[in-house]
Amino acid sequence: MPLARLIPCLDVARGRVVKGVSFVNLRDVGDPVELAQYYSDGGADELVFLDIMATPDDEDTMVHVVERVADVIEIPFTVGGGIRSVQDASKIIEAGADRVSLNSAALATPELITEIARRFGSQAVVVAIDAGKGVVHTHGGRVATDIATVPWAVEAAARGAGEILLTSIARDGSRSGFDLTLTRQVRDAVDVPVIASGGAGSAEHVADALRVTDAALVASIVHENPAGLPGLRREIEALGIVLRPMKGRT
Repeated sequence: MPLARLIPCLDVARGRVVKGVSFVNLRDVGDPVELAQYYSDGGADELVFLDIMATPDDEDTMVHVVERVADVIEIPFTVGGGIRSVQDASKIIEAGADRVSLNSAALATPELITEIARRFGSQAVVVAIDAGKGVVHTHGGRVATDIATVPWAVEAAARGAGEILLTSIARDGSRSGFDLTLTRQVRDAVDVPVIASGGAGSAEHVADALRVTDAALVASIVHENPAGLPGLRREIEALGIVLRPMKGRT
């Protein structure tokens, strides 16, 4: 079984990293490039950037941010938000990202998953699922659909997604722990890695998630103290979780 991954997630709005609770009450927490470098040096296995204003406000993808981040880090990173076509994905990947994340656009046009996977490989396609009350939400978690969460994860994987990024809207920013029941349901239903997101408040929460799935996103608990990531990593490992080696990073 692949080693567990610890992945800081940076929600970006208008070029700044923000954080909220259940996708609302956003507050500024820093510069994406500066934070990316902190996390890369501090032991992050990967990074995820989600431009959370791109889809609701019909904004362009943040190509310039991607270029700047690619210049300062060596770990893989994923970018999502506002990617509606193969051309949008191409811009992000050519700017330096390793993967793109699809959410609202994948639901509107499921064939897009397959098209991007054929162009860049399944490993370059992440389907992000914002889940609440058993159904998938779009537009940054603002709009509920009638599509059930687990079946959509299964379809996304079948269409070519290399990973599923599963966020519990109710747990997002709450620091009350991940939705382990939902995470386990999705992980058991698909044959691709599942990244748990929403609710990390402690090393114990992260360790609990990594016992049932492949990777865990963290946001609030690291954004308030980016230099504390190495300590969080050590705490998680002390709880029996084997994370990927840091490969010489300090």
